[in-house]
Amino acid sequence: MEFLVDMVTTVPEGTSEDGVADMRRREAARSAELAAQGSLLRLWRPPLAPGEWRTWGLFRADDADELEAVLASMPLRAWRRETVTPLTPHPNDPGQPSR
Repeated sequence: MEFLVDMVTTVPEGTSEDGVADMRRREAARSAELAAQGSLLRLWRPPLAPGEWRTWGLFRADDADELEAVLASMPLRAWRRETVTPLTPHPNDPGQPSR
């Protein structure tokens, strides 16, 4: 299954710039691992309000429980809220192989 995940991150007050930079580095490393494993397919940056930290991600997992394990493994999970939308194939999707 594929899932669209809207991830909104809020850095806790008092977090140092070094702390934010470290978190970003760890998140980038984990994202690369998930991409190599085939769990993370794409990331987008939607239009942002000033100071907003938001990402849309396309993930692949067998089910919602597996997706939850993937999301829980990401360092930024500690600072963000997520909205998950399960996706199903559309019969007219031009990206699907002909049947």
